[in-house]
Amino acid sequence: MVTDTARKPDSRPSAPARVRRRERNPLGAFGALSHVALLVWALLIIGPIVWTFLAAFKTNAEIFGDAITLPASFGGDAWGRAWEKAHIGQYMLNTIFVVACSTAGTMLLGSMAAYVLARYTFPGNRVIYFLFVSGMTFPVFLALVPLFFVVKNLGLLDTHLGLILVYIAYSLPFTVFFLSAFFKTLPTSVAEAAMMDGCSHTRTFFQIMVPMARPGLISITIFNILGQWNQYLLPIVLLTGNVEDKWVITQGVANISTSAGYEADWPGLFAALSMAIIPVMIVYIIFQRQIQSGLTSGAVK
Repeated sequence: MVTDTARKPDSRPSAPARVRRRERNPLGAFGALSHVALLVWALLIIGPIVWTFLAAFKTNAEIFGDAITLPASFGGDAWGRAWEKAHIGQYMLNTIFVVACSTAGTMLLGSMAAYVLARYTFPGNRVIYFLFVSGMTFPVFLALVPLFFVVKNLGLLDTHLGLILVYIAYSLPFTVFFLSAFFKTLPTSVAEAAMMDGCSHTRTFFQIMVPMARPGLISITIFNILGQWNQYLLPIVLLTGNVEDKWVITQGVANISTSAGYEADWPGLFAALSMAIIPVMIVYIIFQRQIQSGLTSGAVK
């Protein structure tokens, strides 16, 4: 005699469901740990920045007291002192002028050199490329003394032009290295079609290749702006104390902490630091998508 027994439903998920679950969480525990590490890293970066902005509204006693307390009042006295007495406004204008000129020169010369090295074959191509790349391995500390005398002999010491030329020279190696790799990923057929239509090499570069390389150009431009804005060693060597009206913002911020001796204006110092941080932060927030797309485009292609 055969009897039918009720089968218990299978509680295990089906094969497609298991596949979808693996696709949804492909990294498992490693992914969770990476998210925790990113969260810790974000806190380590954001924490000091937030504390700097809060310290700009505190008094000296509050700064050296409990570090995590909020300021008693959010007045702008320290910001006013930093802007007027410490001349941070003038130093910021000087920095904007120097960085704008040096970044424009770096991108023009760097993109042209990278394009030629990436797209044209000629004797000495690799030698010139490796000379540019070797510039990234040369520490700036070793060049400060000879650089001082070179700029002095050219009559450009204590001038913005001398600082701009040095910024361009020190930014070119990484710019050429980055953009040459990016230009190699662009399709050759487009440039060949433009040449067949009668475009010159110059016109092909500026009207065809530069728009195609826009993500990479934006990314390296932001990197150059950040690096030159935060530069301190080169300005302090090339812009001496005899020309305070030509100083850049990093020199102005450092001068606040050293000029007053034991009566240092710490709220004014942190206010000046906040003023130096805000423009760079705004630039990065505006162009963050372009930076990410430029880096990922170069990696994917």
